[in-house]
Amino acid sequence: MVYIVSKIAESTSANSKGTEQVSGQYQFVEKGVLNLYALASATGLNVTLKVNGIALIDDQPMCMFGTSGTLKKSDNIVISQIVAGGRVEMHFRNTTGGALTCDYILEYVPTK
Repeated sequence: MVYIVSKIAESTSANSKGTEQVSGQYQFVEKGVLNLYALASATGLNVTLKVNGIALIDDQPMCMFGTSGTLKKSDNIVISQIVAGGRVEMHFRNTTGGALTCDYILEYVPTK
């Protein structure tokens, strides 16, 4: 298992699309499982996750949110998906009038 990217309090400005979150060594993956765990600060934060240009999540609202507490893998899983491999892309979009934050972990588990 490899953490592709993880951040605490990733901020997305009001009514805007955030920057690409995945870059560097683990931007390209082979066949395996992608798991996204996230905890948004409030409703109104959408996420897009693509592999090789194919959307696993396409601008969908984050369904788990809270203004306090910690990110827990068992409680805050957004998606767990087997992928054939390719370039991983992920970004957040804020649909509200105020800045929102999100704690998240995107992990990759290779399979044979």
